Amino acid sequence: MMNRTASEPLHILILGGGPAGSACGLALLKLAAQMERAVKVTLLESKQFAGEQHYNQCVGVLSTPLPDLMERELLVPFPTDLTRALITGYTLHGDREELPLEGDDEPSVALRRVQYDGYMLESATKRGVEVLPARATNLEFHEDGVIVYTDSAPVEGDVLVGAFGMDEGSAAFFSRQAKYEPPQALSSVVTKYHPGTEAMDAFGKHIHAFLPKHPRIEFGGITPKGDHLTINIAGRNVDAPLMSDFLKQPVVRDALPNFEMARQYDADDLCYFKGRFPCSLARNYYGDRFVMIGDAAGLVRSFKGKGVTAAVQTGIRAAETILSVGFSRAAFHDHYRSANEDLIGDMSYGQAMRSVVILMARSGMLDAVIRAARKEPRLRRALFGAVSGHESYRTVWEDSLAPASLTAILGAFLRRTS
Repeated sequence: MMNRTASEPLHILILGGGPAGSACGLALLKLAAQMERAVKVTLLESKQFAGEQHYNQCVGVLSTPLPDLMERELLVPFPTDLTRALITGYTLHGDREELPLEGDDEPSVALRRVQYDGYMLESATKRGVEVLPARATNLEFHEDGVIVYTDSAPVEGDVLVGAFGMDEGSAAFFSRQAKYEPPQALSSVVTKYHPGTEAMDAFGKHIHAFLPKHPRIEFGGITPKGDHLTINIAGRNVDAPLMSDFLKQPVVRDALPNFEMARQYDADDLCYFKGRFPCSLARNYYGDRFVMIGDAAGLVRSFKGKGVTAAVQTGIRAAETILSVGFSRAAFHDHYRSANEDLIGDMSYGQAMRSVVILMARSGMLDAVIRAARKEPRLRRALFGAVSGHESYRTVWEDSLAPASLTAILGAFLRRTS
């Protein structure tokens, strides 16, 4: 199959040009240069990021340690010029209570994800990654290599990196050929509107987070992004009517300035976009001559947040494994999986936190927790870590179960029932 000579460079194929795929390509070329090893990196991506011809359903809030990770590990500066707004904290909403939350880290950056994705892909191209504007249609694994069939010409390589996110078509042919099982997923619906300059200034620099009682909505958010507010909801099966219902809730409407003027500033206001994101680890996400990274592997925080950071981290770790250890199933199991233990080991804590938060929201207990957090700094820190993604869920649990936190929560419940 593979008509290669021993002197030819190792050829790595990357399927997907989002942050995970671009980061992997950049890391491969950086590490290969350090090792004085010849490699060829080919990335397949059918989307055109230039000109912003498609909409990315990610809200687009990026935070530490991503800027340092990009500059240190990829030698690519963080694109501060793409900043739409700085996020300094969160405001958590219950039914009747709300709580501002701020941490000690640098402000997060709100930007348009399609612009960030385009920047990363352009950086990879400038570094030497070959980008093919083609869509993969099937693949084959052989003892001596991999073939990826596309809507143009087939591409052959030594190892394949799956960076296709939640794309169901790519997942389907990986499932057929490699017994890959994609991660479980939540649906999301995203929209936006322009409330006007004065209203945006008054809104401030906080993301407003909501945990509704509705059985199909796990969380919702309002994010300031320069001249507009982005609104998102997520759950097992959220849809457009559910977004419309969410926007009608009094606690949500109270947080939306000049909402009645939507579409007067911009005719495209309140268009809905739907997406999916993983909430569990994929199965068989690596094997002989292939490895998944980012969302495709399910290597993300269980309760959302830090998706781009995890994508970049896993792309770097896959590159290190391929060039330093190899690309057999054993190499990925021994090195790549263990390198991601920070993500994998935190998943059970995140899933437990997700279940508890949903229970609190559905049972009306969230207001009592918010009242308790006003008085107890460690509980307040736990809530900030949970909504911001700035702390591991293990740390969030430690803060939540601290004696002072539990005492404050118990006191709030007793006052509620008395």
